[in-house]
Amino acid sequence: MNPASANGLHRRDFLRAGAGAVFGSALAPLVRSAEPTGPRSARVSIVTCRGYDPREVRTAFDRSFDQLGGIGALVKDRTITMKVNLTGSKFGALLGRPVGESYMTHPVTVMAVTSAFFAAGARRVRLVESTNLRQPLEKTLVDAGFDWNALQALGRVEAEDTRNLGRSRDYASFRVPTGGHLFEQFELNRSYADCDVFVSLCKLKTHITTGITLTMKNLFGVTPNALYGDDAPSEDGVKGRGRLHNLKGWAVAENAAPFDPPGSKREFFTPNDGGYRVPRIVSDICEARPIHLGLIDGITTLNWAEGPWVKGRTQRIASPGVIICGFNPVATDAVGTSVMGFNNLRAPRGIAPFLPGDNHLVMAERAGLGPCDLSRIDVAGVPVAKVRSREFPDPKAG
Repeated sequence: MNPASANGLHRRDFLRAGAGAVFGSALAPLVRSAEPTGPRSARVSIVTCRGYDPREVRTAFDRSFDQLGGIGALVKDRTITMKVNLTGSKFGALLGRPVGESYMTHPVTVMAVTSAFFAAGARRVRLVESTNLRQPLEKTLVDAGFDWNALQALGRVEAEDTRNLGRSRDYASFRVPTGGHLFEQFELNRSYADCDVFVSLCKLKTHITTGITLTMKNLFGVTPNALYGDDAPSEDGVKGRGRLHNLKGWAVAENAAPFDPPGSKREFFTPNDGGYRVPRIVSDICEARPIHLGLIDGITTLNWAEGPWVKGRTQRIASPGVIICGFNPVATDAVGTSVMGFNNLRAPRGIAPFLPGDNHLVMAERAGLGPCDLSRIDVAGVPVAKVRSREFPDPKAG
């Protein structure tokens, strides 16, 4: 924690008091950490799926859930919050293909998973994402090619852009049980608290900073722009989270105007290096807001990097042709990493796929979130060796 001032209060307490003047009662006191963080079943399912035909995708997810032992016990009569990935929020075609076939969540996967949840007895499904757009998430989903009416016809389906308070009056506080690397707690939109089951649905991709971006890295986007974005503190804020990648814009001097990011530790002001900072933040977020079910769409994706804004190599469409599902996000991401062709899951920084940054899988494992070693993971369905791709180069620029 930060050293106390002479009167026993921390500098950031004063800064946050100023933020309270901006938000009113927006910053709630610490009320909870998310469900217990002990590792769930380390079984991970791999199913082949060659295209986005709705029936084929639904069948693939049904088979995958069956191989996990079923999802009825997890979702029946419960509210599910599912974090999708609309990174960039620009929905024009890439490489002649819809963005859902390259670097964003595909509408067909959301339809298939949502219908499977309702078939298993789910009471409500809420789709969430923190975007850089000042419009309801329902409209953003339509802009991205989703059929909102068809989704609502499946059952009680809602959407919430979690870039700010949204429909709620205050934020929910999520404690990092082990104390965290850079954060001891996070302030998040209440959609992440007001649910029984939390699902991360992502693409199978490499990443220019973290090496891989799968179910765990997907949670980097749960942090509200209003509190953690480049124009925070502002409920109208839509800018991205460059401040979490580097120290530009955050207060360092005692008389600096910007306030510290909510829940950050003194260690937040550590090396100004995204490869150091982002993996630690990912581990902290996943510990604070545990994932109950991780889903990876590896049907088609980008062969390199997380989106078209990353330069340095020629990007093309890769076709691993798989769906990967698991109850434990560390195990699920470990299998996804291996399917991408990276064999050293415990690799330190500087060894593929973690050339650009530190290994957040190992960090999460040390925090007790699950195993990142294939020898400790029960892979059901297709063996990793049969679907291991050769389409993903080392995730670094140049």
